[in-house]
Amino acid sequence: MINKGPKWKRVRSYAGPVPRARHGHRAVSIRELVVVFGGGNEGIATNLHVYNSVTRQWFLPAVRGDIPPGCAAHGFVCEGTRILVFGGMVEFGQYTNSLYELQASRWLWKKLKPRPPRNASLPCPRIGHSFTLHANKCYLFGGMANDSEDPNGNIPRYLDDFYELELQVQSGVKGWNIPETKGGGPSARESHSSVVYCGKGGSGPKLYIFGGMCGRGLGNFSPVSEFKTCQLGFPGAPSAVKITKDKDSVHITWEPPTSPSGKITEYSMYLAP
Repeated sequence: MINKGPKWKRVRSYAGPVPRARHGHRAVSIRELVVVFGGGNEGIATNLHVYNSVTRQWFLPAVRGDIPPGCAAHGFVCEGTRILVFGGMVEFGQYTNSLYELQASRWLWKKLKPRPPRNASLPCPRIGHSFTLHANKCYLFGGMANDSEDPNGNIPRYLDDFYELELQVQSGVKGWNIPETKGGGPSARESHSSVVYCGKGGSGPKLYIFGGMCGRGLGNFSPVSEFKTCQLGFPGAPSAVKITKDKDSVHITWEPPTSPSGKITEYSMYLAP
């Protein structure tokens, strides 16, 4: 029996200016082209990269117009040959609520200024939101804002607001609106996923929100902790590690390794909420 299910295959043959490794970027497809923008890895990526899936070539289009700064964890949708970019992080702790349009047929950027909703303000600067296209509207939900007045600080505020953005035909937008909703909406969150599904038989479209995080962590602590070193000759793992947790903090202590290989200057520790 032949398996006709989907099959993964790593693309190994390509040429051109390959984008550097990154996270928090976004990508859309326009016919045979894959358009990649933003993301971060030792700084925010600023270039627009395009991959031609037929010729297997990466290239950097000669963009012009109101070229946006690089950003990460932004909204990125495609309608025909135009792309809309909303929000994201432009520097550490600095978020934006700017809206840009890219006409990919001409590689022309344009900064848009949609009108605010009636009796409400524009969406605040944010990251990790969902920005979903259906018909002539984009739906914005949630994300995370930074309430710190210090440009080097970060006071996260998780969002549960819901906006719709009405598009004009071919180019431009009309304005933001806050739709009237019923029922209990999703809780505040960021880094979630969102998709519109149109059922069969003419049923109305549905917007599904899945997952995300809201500062409470990603689950219980792992019962097993494993420490590794990267290179031979470096100090080994701690001989003993003790992790004590309470409601709001974690306290970690450790004993020297059995194979110190010289003087230990530090252990590096990374904690993700």
